[in-house]
Amino acid sequence: MVACGDGAAGFEEVDDVESIRVPSLPGKAEIDPLLGEHDHLVVSGTDADLAAVVLRLLRKDALSGVSVGFVPSAPDSSVAALWGLPKTPLQALALALRGEVDPVPLIRDDVGGVLVGRGLLRLVRGVAYADEQVALRGPAASIEVTPDPGGPGLAIRVVKGTIFKRPTTLYSRAFQIGCIPTRPVRDDVVYERAVNKWTWYRHTEDLRLVRGAV
Repeated sequence: MVACGDGAAGFEEVDDVESIRVPSLPGKAEIDPLLGEHDHLVVSGTDADLAAVVLRLLRKDALSGVSVGFVPSAPDSSVAALWGLPKTPLQALALALRGEVDPVPLIRDDVGGVLVGRGLLRLVRGVAYADEQVALRGPAASIEVTPDPGGPGLAIRVVKGTIFKRPTTLYSRAFQIGCIPTRPVRDDVVYERAVNKWTWYRHTEDLRLVRGAV
């Protein structure tokens, strides 16, 4: 069990659970030493904490050899909602420890990050493509990108109106936009600087997420 930050449950009171407390958004120093010792990791924390751990799996070429269970610390976790994970901590822990691996799309971006839950662009203006389809030409109130459970990799929801919202959903392997400067949001974390172009795309390997029935 990798418990990320002070707000994540470590379940020290549960038998047979070895808990390691690490900072929020753990990096190389905290995660890499665990990868040679374990072929299954349980992450307790936020969607962004899970993304930080998965990024280390990607960087160490360990996606195919390490499965991941997730115990969300936030009740509004996009990862939990997307993949149908239990809402109560003990039920989520039981599934994360003993559930079945069910590979899901892993989304990357063009600045070296990963997306495991929800990506968001707010009040954006530009031209965007979902593969060869035009997803946007002009302004949008928001563009939301998530892994797609049953399609080519990404689900893209574009809301163009700010008053009368008109959502459009597209499915593709990649999404790219050129726009006036904006700060993308990845798993509830705002990117450090404004950018005028951005890409999300499906990685060639899936994330081996535990989400099947116990």
